[in-house]
Order: sequence, then C-alpha cells, then structure tokens
Amino acid sequence: MVETSLRDAGEPGFLDGQFLIAMPGLQDGNFVRSVIYICAHSPAGAMGFIINRAQPVSFVDLLLHLDLMEGRDIPGLPETIRRFPVLMGGPVETGRGFVLHSDDYESESSIPVNDDISLTATLDIVRAITEGRGPKRATMLLGYAGWGPGQLEAELSNNGWLNCPATEALIFDTALDTKYDRALALLGVTPEALSTDVGHA
Repeated sequence: MVETSLRDAGEPGFLDGQFLIAMPGLQDGNFVRSVIYICAHSPAGAMGFIINRAQPVSFVDLLLHLDLMEGRDIPGLPETIRRFPVLMGGPVETGRGFVLHSDDYESESSIPVNDDISLTATLDIVRAITEGRGPKRATMLLGYAGWGPGQLEAELSNNGWLNCPATEALIFDTALDTKYDRALALLGVTPEALSTDVGHA
C-alpha cells in the first residue's frame, strides 16, 4: 500500500519533501512535539515518518527477530551497526520496517522520495547495512503516519501543523531530543513563541 501510494502519487503535492512540525495545541498523543518527513502527498492522501521519536526496539533486536543473525554473532558486530538508529515512524503498521536512506544505495524495491533520499522497505537493505554494504546515511523506522484524502489539509487549516522544506541533515540526525526545536528554528520560531501565540488571533 505504501509503495503503491509513493509510486502512483502522480503530480507531487505541496507537502512533498516537507517537514510537518506539530503545534503545541495538537492533542493527538501520537504526534505531540513530533517532526514528520512527508514522503508522498496527493489528492489521495499523504504519508510520512516521524523522525524524532525513539523506539525501544534496537537494530540488534530486529536482526535477531528476523533471523538475520544469531546471538553469538552479535558481539562481533561493529558499534555503528549495533547502534544503528531505529525510530518510531508512526502509528500505522507499527510492526513493519522502513528505511529512509541516501541515494547511494539502490535495490529493485527502492523508491526515490526526492533527488537525494530513497525509501526501501525490504530485507535486502537490512542485510546490506549489517554487512557494511548499506547507504552512507540511513534511519530505520517502524510504522508510518498516514492521512486520507483532505485529512491533512484540514489539520493544517486548523493550525495543527507548521510546515517547511525538509533538510537531509535533520532527517538523519540522531540527536532526537533537540530535533523538534531545531526544526522550528528552520522557520525562525521558538517553542516559547508558539506557546504564547496559541489561542491568539
């Protein structure tokens, strides 16, 4: 479903390649203080990934769960592989893994999101990362965020989100705790200024 929506989205929507930054008044617990990278936006809806929410499952946990590695092999893994980031991408299909990555890696299942970033949702990229053949920059996400036709536009008109062009550096940055504030800074806004503006015309 996700791959189909990305491949068949047709003309890109105005939110393609944008960050959504949650406003303080957004009450949905899935999205409080979230920064979302929108991968596809069209009249059919939108989908993207939360890029600033930690996931309790580690990359090593996933390797063991997927039978891609045995426990006795874990100590020999490079630290960069053991600490490979796994984020909570969103509330939809939370048991499914996706990898956002730089375009220096490509497989038959890789889908370009823009000129520099691709999305791969198959095991081949997980094996490549484990074997040191993966992309230069990548983040794994479990689940995604999705909106039906017109839903996201309505949330924007109700001041649920701010949006701005995404930056690759922030997408792959592993300092999650400050990512929300730094995304706001792209717009020249601080969380304190947003809080004082809530409720004012």
